[in-house]
Amino acid sequence: MSEEVKMEFDAKNMQFRRLGSSGLRVPVFSLGGWLTLGATVFGDPVKDIIKTAFENGINMFDTAEAYAKGQSEVEMGRVIRELGLRRSDLVITTKLFWGVRPGPNASGLSRKHIIEGTKESLQRLQLDYVDVIFAHRPDATVPMEETVRAFNFVIDQGWAFYWATSEWSAQEIEEAHHVATKLGLSAPIAEQCEHNLFHRERPESEYELLYRKYGYGTTVFSALAQGLLTGKYNDGIPPGSRLDVKYQEWLQRVADGLSTEEGKVKINKIKALTTFAEEELGCKVAHLALAWVARNPNTSTVILGASKPEQVIDNLKALEVIPKLTPEVLKKIDDIVGTKPAGVPNYGRPELDPYGRPY
Repeated sequence: MSEEVKMEFDAKNMQFRRLGSSGLRVPVFSLGGWLTLGATVFGDPVKDIIKTAFENGINMFDTAEAYAKGQSEVEMGRVIRELGLRRSDLVITTKLFWGVRPGPNASGLSRKHIIEGTKESLQRLQLDYVDVIFAHRPDATVPMEETVRAFNFVIDQGWAFYWATSEWSAQEIEEAHHVATKLGLSAPIAEQCEHNLFHRERPESEYELLYRKYGYGTTVFSALAQGLLTGKYNDGIPPGSRLDVKYQEWLQRVADGLSTEEGKVKINKIKALTTFAEEELGCKVAHLALAWVARNPNTSTVILGASKPEQVIDNLKALEVIPKLTPEVLKKIDDIVGTKPAGVPNYGRPELDPYGRPY
């Protein structure tokens, strides 16, 4: 990449957290390329989005080999070079699993695909290394030892500093840690998972032991529940919106779900949450939803998606809402949505002091 630095990084009012168990610091809000960069947004608009994010304190950019079949990486790498961003100012993450072409070894988490896929991702990104490389899904057809060894080889080559998981079960992550410990290798440091007010069981319940035992953290996607928590679908599907265009099959399922009884109940909850956000917190429901995920101490970063620069700036208003989410406010939010997972049972034992450690 170019050695000429054209833009200096200014964190502005962005806050930073450690990424999981590592010493790497990442912004509370980062920018991702899923569904947008290289898929629905190309050329100069991509540059405008990344430039706006960088100018407003976002220095972490997330992508994957599967996003737009590699074009997300291509667009992101091109823009980083054209903007003249200092590599050490950036945290770049990508993910491996699906590959970009068919073939028996062109996907998955075999040693072959992890090594070859990493090299191809770096070529598309025009980078010597990424900061974190994620296993985009678990691969039950590959021995865990092979996967752990392969990601450690990538790290040893200097192609990545850390490795992590995405949409893995707690059991699979636990196994990876056991294998890494047995072999004296680096274990995964974080999990990229869906987490929002309607999707809570895995990140808040299943992963609880991982947070305590390994210092695991999350890089969250779909914090706005595929756009539902923006409130734009409160009165139906607007023409030209993501759920109207339905350019991916799963979007059709989301759109169809809104007409079911469960979908109608969800929309009514979002309407109530919209009123609460506007009247009690003085913000949009989207800002509340983003701040709510960021407020979780196990969240390392919330990945934002944007198809235009204005969306980045608007979403960052959630930074102002985070301090407003007191325990009392969080309780009111839980009462509205009614989605909080059941805690670990104490089988009748007296409650512990609420100001002490819960474990």
